Amino acid sequence: MRRLRFGYGATVTFEPGSIVTRRYWRGGRCTWVQPMRVVADDADGLLLWNPVGGDVARLVDADGRNPHELPVDELRDPRLTVGAWEKYDVLVLMPPASAYSVWWFFDGGTFAGWYVNLEEPCVRHPGGVDTTDLVLDIVVTPQRRWEWKDDDEFAERVGHPLYFDRASADGIRAEGERVIRLVEAGEFPFDGTYTDFRPGPDWPAPRLPRDVEAAAVRGR
Repeated sequence: MRRLRFGYGATVTFEPGSIVTRRYWRGGRCTWVQPMRVVADDADGLLLWNPVGGDVARLVDADGRNPHELPVDELRDPRLTVGAWEKYDVLVLMPPASAYSVWWFFDGGTFAGWYVNLEEPCVRHPGGVDTTDLVLDIVVTPQRRWEWKDDDEFAERVGHPLYFDRASADGIRAEGERVIRLVEAGEFPFDGTYTDFRPGPDWPAPRLPRDVEAAAVRGR
């Protein structure tokens, strides 16, 4: 297994079958915690799995709003709220030193399309990986037809001190356009790889600890 060097001043690799947490951060606050099973950790990146019914914790405020609706610093008394991952089983690839992850969606075992989540290159720690969501995303059908997602939200966040300035926003979109070229060319990871993926028969849905707030900051 190739060893990859990221943050925390140490080399961290993950064994297939182990459970790690994938966390998003914004302005010093954890906004997302998802336990996921390691499928592979190699030259292509870190490949993770989570089925429908697995745990996920999202930041929600006292009025039921989330960071998609308001900037994080405008949420009122926000807390991580645990719920179930819904609709699609998901396979997530975090390529080495890349500002995006690629998600394969499966509906009842049938491949339903890709999702490109633009995000900061991940930082590894012994319990998992940390990143910052960059708001703008790309949805790709099995036929490789694509469209931007959350474009309006992305435009609203430009200039906000906890998000990105215009130059950074232009760089984020340029990274998305680079991934779109991979989609249109049918290059990895949009070449059919993993579209027939099946999880191990003995893989239970990953669960979060009871004190998710404590788990969210562990390892920081």
